[in-house]
Amino acid sequence: MERWSSNLGFILATVGAAVGIGNIWRFSSLVGENGGGAFLIPYLIAVFIVALPLMILEITMGRRFRGTVVSSFAALRPEFRILGWLICAVVFLILSYYIVITGWTLAYATFSALGTTTTFAAFTGSYIPVIFGIIAIVLTGIVVSFGIQKGIERIAITLVPLMIGILILMAVFCATLSGFWDAVLFIFTPDFSVLSRPDLWVAAFGQAFFSLSVGEGILLTYGAYLSKDEDILKSATIITVADTAIALLAGVIIFSIVFTFGLAPTAGTQLAFTTLPLAFALMPAGYFVAIAFFVVLFVAAFTSAISLLEVCVASVQETSGWSRTKTATILTAILLLVSLGPALSYSAAQLSLWGIPVLDFMDETIGTLGLYFTAIIIAVAFTWFLPPKTDGAKPAAGSAIKRAVFFVCKYIIPVTMVILIVLHMIMSFDPTDATYLIGKRYVQSFVQMGGVFITIAGIYIMYLLIKTIRK
Repeated sequence: MERWSSNLGFILATVGAAVGIGNIWRFSSLVGENGGGAFLIPYLIAVFIVALPLMILEITMGRRFRGTVVSSFAALRPEFRILGWLICAVVFLILSYYIVITGWTLAYATFSALGTTTTFAAFTGSYIPVIFGIIAIVLTGIVVSFGIQKGIERIAITLVPLMIGILILMAVFCATLSGFWDAVLFIFTPDFSVLSRPDLWVAAFGQAFFSLSVGEGILLTYGAYLSKDEDILKSATIITVADTAIALLAGVIIFSIVFTFGLAPTAGTQLAFTTLPLAFALMPAGYFVAIAFFVVLFVAAFTSAISLLEVCVASVQETSGWSRTKTATILTAILLLVSLGPALSYSAAQLSLWGIPVLDFMDETIGTLGLYFTAIIIAVAFTWFLPPKTDGAKPAAGSAIKRAVFFVCKYIIPVTMVILIVLHMIMSFDPTDATYLIGKRYVQSFVQMGGVFITIAGIYIMYLLIKTIRK
């Protein structure tokens, strides 16, 4: 099995996997929609108390078992192999629509460099999004086909520092704008009165898991390529702090522009592709700022897409015995087909399911509920079912911090994820919507997220748990 050439390579690759468009576009959208600084309190709690321990557990188990998601689960119990494939399936489906958005960022970076202006409505009213989605898929497949050191690590070492450097330069520029201090106050001044809203906590925890790429098998896979002397606790902390700092830095940049030009901070997902381009056209040096912003978005999305594909390629390659090039080529071809659905939903075809764009449908089901459930599977499997004599694998066998990590993953995370799933399902139910009155959309959403498959997996886990307790 390949290894990272250095600890720095691992950290930068993992930061690249963690820092996606969720840190820049989605984070700012959620901050704007949830009262600014009030969102930070549950978000930081979710990041450092829940997501960070799961990150440490995943990396630790990856290094211990030296395998893919599938073989690591099989090392616990042979019958757990199916759970590894379940996680791969969820990750691949997430990638199938995430790569479409990656194509959007590449398209807008290209438009900005060419000095072309286009509205998001005009962009998605053509088949250009499909073309750029295909380009993004091919680029991702090429990088993964080159392997760990020559592909993923090399890209991370090149692009992640570039992304951070551009963000810092943009922050320095935005400090000269009139709306800079308004942005700082908006992000860092909490409104404690809204903390009782359950939707705020659901959004914060969902964003924390999505942002840090925990519960997806990425960290388990990347941990398998680690050397034995890597300080996992230190590395995970650096990655988490870097991920959070980049999200906050991006938020300051975006809201500085928003407040300077009198735009609405609650614009949500329209901020990146609709609202901000209007501001770029009006501001001094807007041409360069636009290029920088969309290059950062593309790099963030691209490095995350690479990590998602690597989870699947590594598992299939290990099982099939194919070469990495062959495996990456086959999965890239399959991804091209699967991604057509979400790609066409934001194109002239306007492909939808029950009136909802396919991409949005997948994001709200597979990308949200599916991610919660994979987090439960990883947390439960590698704590409750970890063999007691596994050499050095148990984080509980060590310092107080490691014991705390193991406790959180074993008890707190599964309970938290179940609560989030229930709250999300309850809040998704709108009795005023006619489609909900007949139960069609609600039931179909549950099926679309793989609800039946996930329920069976959950029952299977409980069966094995009961079986273990009886023994």
